[in-house]
Amino acid sequence: MTMHIIGVDCATEAKKVGLALATWSPGRTTIIKARTGGASDERLDETIAEWIQAATGPVLLALDAPLGWPLGMRDALETHRAGETIWIEDDLMFRRDTDREIKRTLGKTSLDVGADRIARTAHAARRLIGRLRQKMTDPIPLAWTPIGLPRLSAIEVYPAATLKAHGLDAAGYKKPDGERERRKLVNKLKKKLAGRLTLQEDQDEM
Repeated sequence: MTMHIIGVDCATEAKKVGLALATWSPGRTTIIKARTGGASDERLDETIAEWIQAATGPVLLALDAPLGWPLGMRDALETHRAGETIWIEDDLMFRRDTDREIKRTLGKTSLDVGADRIARTAHAARRLIGRLRQKMTDPIPLAWTPIGLPRLSAIEVYPAATLKAHGLDAAGYKKPDGERERRKLVNKLKKKLAGRLTLQEDQDEM
């Protein structure tokens, strides 16, 4: 089976969104394209929709943003009134089971879902999924299992944890002036995942 993966490095502005198109088959991932989201939400949506429509087989949207809130936050805020005490401890309020599992297995602490910029990025990611559902007139369920995937589904990803799981240092690569670090990281990926990962020939956009 060959699957198309559309990686979305989510951001609150379309021009800051990163996109990558890849194909996956057992044992092999090939990066076909990498680019930015464009000048507007409309252009961002059009690019992703074009990639989906051109794909044969299942398509997985891999979004680098939280797609769910902690259960503790839901329970705490459901009946809360301003000024009242919140008795749920902060870890349960702001972190999910998946966040705690990543911390336990990889020693990597993710950003608290309900805090500061990551909350706005999460909101933007959900709005993107909503717009794509309308544009494609198709449901986009979350891919809770790799078995029997529908034509189109979505999953939350955490690239920093993935890189750490492969023993790769990713410090500084997201900074605006971090092109040197990004180039080093691309070269490390090629070396570390040789035989399993093929990158597009022109890697400037990456």
